Amino acid sequence: MANEIITLGGGCFWCTEAVYEQVEGVTTVESGYSNGHAMNPSYEQVCGGDTGHNEVVRVSFENARITLREVLEIFFHVHDPTSLNRQGNDVGTQYRSGIYFGSPEQEAVAREVLAEANVANKGRVVTEVKPLANYSRAEDYHQHYFANHPGQGYCAFVVAPKVEKFRRTFAARLKKP
Repeated sequence: MANEIITLGGGCFWCTEAVYEQVEGVTTVESGYSNGHAMNPSYEQVCGGDTGHNEVVRVSFENARITLREVLEIFFHVHDPTSLNRQGNDVGTQYRSGIYFGSPEQEAVAREVLAEANVANKGRVVTEVKPLANYSRAEDYHQHYFANHPGQGYCAFVVAPKVEKFRRTFAARLKKP
């Protein structure tokens, strides 16, 4: 089966990663930074807001088991695409909503799903759709953060409700145990 990769910014990468790690057909999820101007920035630099990077997840999926459209439908459901540079209490350009594509075919699907989300949200969607640029993997301690720290405060009060919302809405898309 062929794998495809799409890079998504939907606020804190811990939240987005925790959702996609549970999606049937998704093979790997990696937290990282993209679409900024600094080379290989640190978490502290990205949080400072000066690098232009977005906190993102690289989602690798088997396109025979889940389509890019389905991956993006989940994306628009688990974060607020109408909130500019903010997701809940997380504020800054590093939390912007973004789809970073790697091919013209991905861009076409992203723009199509974005247009549908914009209709559903009465024209208020602020999600950027851009070619993936200057991606770097986040530090090891960010990888699988929710799975490794479910009782941590942010995870318990912010990540867990998003994961539960996904599980309720997309029960048919959950990985089998």
